[in-house]
Amino acid sequence: MRRVDAETGKPTPSRTLTRGTTVPPAATRGPALLGRLAVPAGVLAAVAGAFAYVGSVDPNEPGHYPVCPLLRFTGVLCPGCGGLRSAHAFVHGDLPTALQANAPAVLAYLGFAVLWTVWVVRVARGRPVRVDLGPVHLWAAGTLMLAFTVVRNLPFGGWLRP
Repeated sequence: MRRVDAETGKPTPSRTLTRGTTVPPAATRGPALLGRLAVPAGVLAAVAGAFAYVGSVDPNEPGHYPVCPLLRFTGVLCPGCGGLRSAHAFVHGDLPTALQANAPAVLAYLGFAVLWTVWVVRVARGRPVRVDLGPVHLWAAGTLMLAFTVVRNLPFGGWLRP
């Protein structure tokens, strides 16, 4: 199996060690690898910085963050309401409080961690990263968020309110 350079389209040299195992070319190691890992590292730094800020500035105290405009003007909780409180509790290791504040947000934090890890592994191996979400996936996610929003705003959905 020959590897092809994504930019030039030319075959890259590799050595076969044992049955199906190859040594990656030099371009997948050293400075080239560090260059490819710069973007995932930058994204991780930005997300970690945001979580550090929310972890240090308590959203439960009024005046630190703006109020949700939908909640302020209509009294309706949006799907993101409670997300900052959830992130604050998540940073402090209080998973039950984080789930109570906004369970989909906690699932999104964990989903980000999984996707970021897959991204880094694929970049380190020199493989392209593709996330192919079809219409079915997007409609399913939208339907779940709509159902979450409706249920948390109904009288029996009080357990979903932040």
